Amino acid sequence: MKDLDVITIGRASVDLYGAQVGGRLEDMGSFQKYIGGSPTNIAAGTARLGMRSALITRVGDEHMGRFIREELAREGVDVSGVVTDPERLTALVILGIRDEKQFPLIFYRENCADMALCEADIDEALIARARSVVATGTHLSNPRTEAAVLKALRLARRHGARTALDIDYRPNLWGLAGHGDGESRFIESAQVTAKLQGTLPLFDLIVGTEEEFHIAGGTTDTIAALRAVRALTPAVLVCKRGPMGAAAFKGAIPDTLDGGETGPGFPIEVFNVLGAGDGFMSGLIKGWMGDEPWPVALKYANACGAFAVSRHGCTPAYPSWEELQFFLGRGVVTPALRHDPALEQIHWSTNRRKDWPEVRAFAFDHRLQLEDVPGATVERIGKFKELCLDAMETVSAGRPGYGILCDNRLGKSALHKAAGKGIWIGRPVEWPGSRPLRLEPELGPDFGGLSEWPLEHVVKVLCFCHPDDPSSMAADQEETLTRLFHACRRNRLAMLLEIIPSKVGPVGDDTNARLINRIYDLGIYPDWWKLEPLRTSEGWRATCAAIEARDPHVQGVVVLGLGQAEDELAAAFRLAAAEPLVKGFAVGRTIFAEAAKAWMAGGSDDQAAIAMMAGNFARLCAVWDAARASGDK
Repeated sequence: MKDLDVITIGRASVDLYGAQVGGRLEDMGSFQKYIGGSPTNIAAGTARLGMRSALITRVGDEHMGRFIREELAREGVDVSGVVTDPERLTALVILGIRDEKQFPLIFYRENCADMALCEADIDEALIARARSVVATGTHLSNPRTEAAVLKALRLARRHGARTALDIDYRPNLWGLAGHGDGESRFIESAQVTAKLQGTLPLFDLIVGTEEEFHIAGGTTDTIAALRAVRALTPAVLVCKRGPMGAAAFKGAIPDTLDGGETGPGFPIEVFNVLGAGDGFMSGLIKGWMGDEPWPVALKYANACGAFAVSRHGCTPAYPSWEELQFFLGRGVVTPALRHDPALEQIHWSTNRRKDWPEVRAFAFDHRLQLEDVPGATVERIGKFKELCLDAMETVSAGRPGYGILCDNRLGKSALHKAAGKGIWIGRPVEWPGSRPLRLEPELGPDFGGLSEWPLEHVVKVLCFCHPDDPSSMAADQEETLTRLFHACRRNRLAMLLEIIPSKVGPVGDDTNARLINRIYDLGIYPDWWKLEPLRTSEGWRATCAAIEARDPHVQGVVVLGLGQAEDELAAAFRLAAAEPLVKGFAVGRTIFAEAAKAWMAGGSDDQAAIAMMAGNFARLCAVWDAARASGDK
């Protein structure tokens, strides 16, 4: 059964990308961590375009290797062909953006894991599942990795899969340039030419820049090089021409590159050319494997390349299928695509780290309420929040769809213990009870504290607001929310906005919808909304309709508790669960209030507190699940 559209094979690395732009690599002070390596980028890029992709490579048995696996899985890439090497480290690349033409990079690839790929790592059953296999040139540079690639290609032929080569010529990785010359793209080498030419007949599609065809064809005359390649293979040749787009050649090579089939280009600002070829290849494969005409496939490829050169990083820059369709339909509004708000919103919201179909969250981010409990101290509150986490885990039992809300000021130990467990984690930033909205001091006046947050944390902010707020109050709070939203995006963090208008003024069925539309008018797109229980179905319908009309890619809504009794929440859940956009709840005091009083006063031990809270939480989860099941009918 061909349940994979494409398998890529070859390099896998961790890219440490200089966060500062316009200076020397020597002067860059911080780095963003992404997956890298041409085949790895292509596997992720095609997955974003809706293709069923897989990667064959090796990674180290350490943190960086696990990072690559986890990131690929988040992108939807099949990692069954990713072998863990018990001895070697994962490859590493350090790179930066100096200007439009200089992109210094250093490859740390001495005896790295992906260069240990061997024939034994090629699983025929995996290859048999694929409609196409894509190789890149670097893995032809070493006898061991070359043997693995050739085996994969032979098996692809045996099982009727298409084959493609991205020449991906990096002289440094063929041993032709020094460690400091990672950005070098062309050095003549008869040995490399001979090695490439020995494999060209194995491919149905060959893709490269003019310089890459120069090395494949053995001449720096581009037309002559393409003709030399054509003499060895009937494959479709796609020559990338930078700002001039690309040309596809199915038969004899004409006298000029303009004689090939072309697709439209896009007039955009070049910010970062690193990874552009892998973005191009992702779009090209989407069209090729969809049997689109070459002008259409090249249109996809050129557009994906345009995204790549306009953004920071390689894989993070590549578009989703929804984003690509939006871009092709609307066109270029601003040449600097990363500064196009509409495009960036679609990019963010359709390439999130994780989707959550449901969230049952135990909210113990309370600060004032716990500080007011008799017997509470900072130390005891911190310990109690660890018990809250234990109670949540007792109920979740490792199943997906559960989470917590926990603060860092009083709940730091619980927050740290929750890391990496696969649960949904919301973390508050508002100063408790503040109106106008003020934030926790840890964020700093410029919100720079968010740079310290793990990417799995969701920034939760509670704003007491109402459509009828005085203009000065509204302006103050909106300015804070706007700054916070942009700080979240800058730090790659999801945002949850909680609004409670009933604490400010009278509410009706349209109150939330009015507030929500105002927030979107400000250019703020929360990933999540946290809303108080509404009293009518009409209120929920109006609220959810307002959100869906402004942001069809929103993660969803969770219902807060306001300390209500379980029977009151059960009625509220039944109303909320009828709306598919409502994904669950985030309730706190209903679960922990009595346990906190008893434990803080010394009237119960740890296990009794955990048991009481776990029982309360489990009942609420059961009530929600029943309400959802009833609403789905």
